[in-house]
Order: sequence, then structure tokens, then C-alpha cells
Amino acid sequence: MSECIFCKIVNGEIPAKKVYENEKVLAFHDISPVAPIHLLIIPKKHIPSVLDVEAKDAMEIMPEVFVAVSKLAKDFKLEDAGFRLVNNCGSDGGQTVAHLHFHLLGGRQLQWPPG
Repeated sequence: MSECIFCKIVNGEIPAKKVYENEKVLAFHDISPVAPIHLLIIPKKHIPSVLDVEAKDAMEIMPEVFVAVSKLAKDFKLEDAGFRLVNNCGSDGGQTVAHLHFHLLGGRQLQWPPG
């Protein structure tokens, strides 16, 4: 997707402060953090939303997303105090970039409901 900002980050066209990368997944700091730790975890493959995850993606990519979540939670020392993992789907759900992504938030007490 030539216009997708996350695809441009994956392709190296836009810089990002990367914290994790493997063949299928990339994670980087959010440019507008809402918590002391606010990371974005994305599949490198362009998948518009969770509704577009195909069976092959569910088997090959999604497990890698959760491996990244676990590693990053430990790397950023969030495993004891806790963290929030968020996926927004669609405009009413708060999705602003049409590329599947998860927000890993931590480093402070998070409120519920979020908004």
C-alpha cells in the first residue's frame, strides 16, 4: 500500500524508533504517546484491520505479534505492574491508520473505561 504510513515505516521510507523487528512484525514507539510506554506493534504485511486477517495470517503472523508483545512487555519491565494491549477497529473504534496495529501501553495506572 503506497499511501499507508505504516507500510512506509516498514519499507524504511519514514523513520521510526524501532524496538523490535523480525521477518513478520515490527514494533516502534508511538509518535504521540498517551502513556510513558506507548509502542505500536504491526504486521509487516499490509492488513487493513483485524477484520481482514485471513486464515493464513492468523496462523503465520498473529502468533508473531503476540511473541513481540510478550518480549516487549518484559524488555520494558511491564510484566509485574501490568500493561494494556489495544486494537482499534474501524472509525468508531478509534482506528486512524488502516493497517492492523496494536498499542502496548504501560508505565502508569491506566483508567477504565478508556473513553
